Amino acid sequence: MRAETQNIVDAIRKSLKLLGQRMDLETAPHRLEEFNAMIEDGDLWSDPARAQKLMRERQVLMDQMETYKRIERELTDNVELIELGEMEDDPDIVTEAEKSLRELKAFADAKELEALLDGEADGNDTFLEINAGAGGTESCDWASMLARMYTRWAEKKGYTVELISETAGDEAGIRSVAYKISGKNAYGWLKSESGVHRLVRISPYDSAARRHTSFSSVWVYPVVDDNIDIVVNPNDIRIDTYRSTGAGGQHVNTTDSAVRITHLPTGIVTTSSMKSQHQNREAAMNALKARLYQMELDKRNAAINAQHEAKGDAGWGNQIRSYVLQPYQMVKDLRTGYETSDTQGVLDGDLDGFMAATLALGVEGKSRADAQAD
Repeated sequence: MRAETQNIVDAIRKSLKLLGQRMDLETAPHRLEEFNAMIEDGDLWSDPARAQKLMRERQVLMDQMETYKRIERELTDNVELIELGEMEDDPDIVTEAEKSLRELKAFADAKELEALLDGEADGNDTFLEINAGAGGTESCDWASMLARMYTRWAEKKGYTVELISETAGDEAGIRSVAYKISGKNAYGWLKSESGVHRLVRISPYDSAARRHTSFSSVWVYPVVDDNIDIVVNPNDIRIDTYRSTGAGGQHVNTTDSAVRITHLPTGIVTTSSMKSQHQNREAAMNALKARLYQMELDKRNAAINAQHEAKGDAGWGNQIRSYVLQPYQMVKDLRTGYETSDTQGVLDGDLDGFMAATLALGVEGKSRADAQAD
């Protein structure tokens, strides 16, 4: 077997090992039997929430087992084909098997990355907020560019994007926007995007065509589902209604139907301004519960999610990623060192490489900044 092919085989075996560790391969068949026994219990569906939770957990385990078996089976088959082709001096058999192995490695790499999304809320839908920071009109425009980037990324993933609230900039762009993004592992993928994003470019708003630096902050937190009970004391919140100040046009509210909820103990503020007042109240409360749940996750996972501990000012010193369009083209994540010169691709939503690098680093339990601090 050629050295290059052997490296591919070794990489697939490494992915298999990780997948087996993640699902605890030795106990997986026994756990599946337990799930099947519980599902056959006639009393299970008297508690629909518990039944649905068990069904989801069972399906996840079945998918993990099937993925492991598929990779293991195809690896064995293709290695045997290569050995057969070499024995019979048939290069066509070897070439076809090597092609299949390369495809299998790509599949195994993707599944290995998905296996890292095993946090308590990684499988949940997510809220994503973007707020313009230092830089005035420039940052409002940058915030709108980030909003486009993340909606493009979500659409490529097949996720559903729902606009929750939006505040237009005074001259251009947006001051703030909030989305609910729904789909498998939406929070798990996006959670590493929280932080300050910095843009360097020639300003389209500067008649002298000077280079400007702009900042906007991104904040990601999971949608709280029925399996997570977050209790909010009515005495701890203040609810205000106000008139929407969205992007304009026929859909702007003409009555005070937008809702702002302030959680007094923490200072957390959530808003919703795109629907009726009743729906806005519900959406803002759901967002508040999600933020409170995120705070609890942060306490439990401080080392992994240190970037959530404080939102920080959207300015120098709190950046996680730098987007440079002038005088050269480069997007670089300051936590992992991952970078690319394909700035347009990134702004069009090609973010998986950045997310994958951060997820892989997160397994070690500390960011690059933490490591340097040590």
